[in-house]
Amino acid sequence: MKRRIWKLLCCLLLMLSIPFFGVLTPSASRTQKEFVFAMSHCPSGSGTDLSPETLPCMTSLQGAATYSAVLEADADDLRDLMLCPGGMPFGVKFYTDGVMVVGFCDIDTGKGSVNPAARAGLHQKDVILKINGKPLSGAADMTERIEASGGKPLQLTCRRGGKEFEATLTPVLSAAEGRYKTGIWVRDSGAGIGTVTFLFPDSGAFAGLGHGICDADTGALVQMRKGAVSDVTISSVVKGAAGAPGELKGHFNPGRSGALLGNSTCGVWGVFSELPETPYDPMPIGLRDDLQEGDAYILCTASGEQIQKYDIRISNIKRDAKGSKCFTVTVTDPDLLALTGGIVQGMSGSPIIQNGKLVGAVTHVLINDPTTGYGIFLENMLANMPVLAR
Repeated sequence: MKRRIWKLLCCLLLMLSIPFFGVLTPSASRTQKEFVFAMSHCPSGSGTDLSPETLPCMTSLQGAATYSAVLEADADDLRDLMLCPGGMPFGVKFYTDGVMVVGFCDIDTGKGSVNPAARAGLHQKDVILKINGKPLSGAADMTERIEASGGKPLQLTCRRGGKEFEATLTPVLSAAEGRYKTGIWVRDSGAGIGTVTFLFPDSGAFAGLGHGICDADTGALVQMRKGAVSDVTISSVVKGAAGAPGELKGHFNPGRSGALLGNSTCGVWGVFSELPETPYDPMPIGLRDDLQEGDAYILCTASGEQIQKYDIRISNIKRDAKGSKCFTVTVTDPDLLALTGGIVQGMSGSPIIQNGKLVGAVTHVLINDPTTGYGIFLENMLANMPVLAR
């Protein structure tokens, strides 16, 4: 059987970024930004290892049979589904498929300034997959090949908007550094903290965030090559205020880990090596037609290690919404308002429960009103993940 508002205020994705690890290839350095403006910063020395050899390869949905059947949103089948609500934080570490172009910089050759990458026709959001037919292992690999080129043209295989194309990139010698440069900023990896939305009973399969991991500069959904998840401890809270979104700060823990298997516009999914402890039994899910305007509650870990219930109010339900902004969420719980000011970065994926059913997850916060944000229908998350646990 197949299991198949806008407001005038800006809103912010809620997965909190840890600084990514990438290599910049222009002649000038640049402050590295996050992949996703929405996970808490990981203190140095916290044990976050982003070396590619430590991360499992992403499993292709067309690959291993275990993960090949994609969930089809059939309402009758979904009504029989029982899921464990999450609410616990989790860490994400990943490397991208190829390297993503995030910016450009002119190179001073001593005879004038040029930008080889722009001349080659590259754009922001392009993903560079190969150089001279050989796949790129990361930003450092790209830098090495550019510097070793001797100024000879490099044939690039790139992806833009889901389609591959070829480009010819000719490095130039930097007068300032005496090395070959291309005037391009790229990045290849990232990490952060979010919240688990649900888990399949008797399985380590889970989904979280409720929105995709996107590049902070370009807004493009990150195509991942390798990814891992790990346990996280929340160490402190930066309270949100109008114009200054708050955040949960935390660090990665050794111990329980797992594989990150997918990244979609409606959340991420993967498998833990062992099922996280949860104080809640499996519960039925609520579909979009079950959701009602009015009171509900969320589960999240806003401090320490305990999952807590916090009251919210749901309004402005858009029944036909397909993405991650399906209804408005307003925090009404006085304890959460006192602790965080409302919705903060790192709460992305916090499960929403109404009338005894798991109905969705928190995904965004309004920058000018931290008490208010958006949520996603649970069925939208399920429709974007493979069948991991049936």
